[in-house]
Amino acid sequence: MKVLVTGGAGYIGSTTAKALERAGHVPVVLDSLRTGPRAFVRDRIFYEGDVADRVLLRRIVDEHPDLGAVIHMAARIVVPESIAQPAAYYRANVSASLDLFDELDALGLHRVVFSSSAAVYAPTASFEVDESSPLAPASPYARSKRMMEEVLQDLAAASGLRAVVLRYFNPIGADPELDSGVHLPEPSHVMGRLVMAARGELDAFTITGTDLPTRDGTGLRDFVHVWDLAEAHVRAVERFDELVDDSRPSVVINLGTGAGVTVRELLTAFEAVHGSPVPVREAEARPGDAVGAFANVDRAVDLLGWKARLGLEDGIDSALRWAARRPEVLGTA
Repeated sequence: MKVLVTGGAGYIGSTTAKALERAGHVPVVLDSLRTGPRAFVRDRIFYEGDVADRVLLRRIVDEHPDLGAVIHMAARIVVPESIAQPAAYYRANVSASLDLFDELDALGLHRVVFSSSAAVYAPTASFEVDESSPLAPASPYARSKRMMEEVLQDLAAASGLRAVVLRYFNPIGADPELDSGVHLPEPSHVMGRLVMAARGELDAFTITGTDLPTRDGTGLRDFVHVWDLAEAHVRAVERFDELVDDSRPSVVINLGTGAGVTVRELLTAFEAVHGSPVPVREAEARPGDAVGAFANVDRAVDLLGWKARLGLEDGIDSALRWAARRPEVLGTA
């Protein structure tokens, strides 16, 4: 099957494109290259542009009438930046996505897999959340994801569009061959900051939030390897018509490991894999930071036949190896 991957030059998008290829599919990448690097596209079919460019979307479908599905990953994703620049996030993640979905429906390209986020969930006493758990997105980024889930549900109920919504937990690691990984020079997420501190690119790793209601006072996350995430998208594409139909035009599925890890526990595991201690400082939680959650993955097992196979140590190891190779791949050595 040919699959349009928006944001296919990004971290998760490029890894998913490779997973599609390994499964015998053909990814068609649409990316503005605003953040994703051209090097991650490699030799794949590629269109540079915005997802809201309806003329470009019509051209893509004209040139690839055999497209069978769309995986929509293009988005702005940095929580603190979304708090500082909410209009930019609603413009990119909501307005542009609405234009995309509306045009896909008009073009008859009705299978949509949407990248959402576990950031939409409300805190729970047990930290475990399933797809029916209460929602309380706490940042413009998270609210933009929840808005588009609702938009897709409404569009699917009113048109031929069908939607599989994948709520990601916390991606870590890199492509298995280290062809791609986290590409931002100063990532804001916890694993990226740990890698930078370990490599001497930061003077210390900052633990933000030490009095949270978790077992050690630090935030809790469900760290899922990016390659596992990529393979889940392949399953969603391949099983799409089994997942949704006229009686259930949209479905939400958690993608995580089913286990929660605190930031202090992550630090301990990271230092064990790295083989040396990392300098650490502590600070208050940042605006928009969630206490955290981990995924109940029963629905992913039942509907996708998918379960994360790679562990925390695998993700740490590949993140460190990618950081060493990154300048070569991106031409910044």
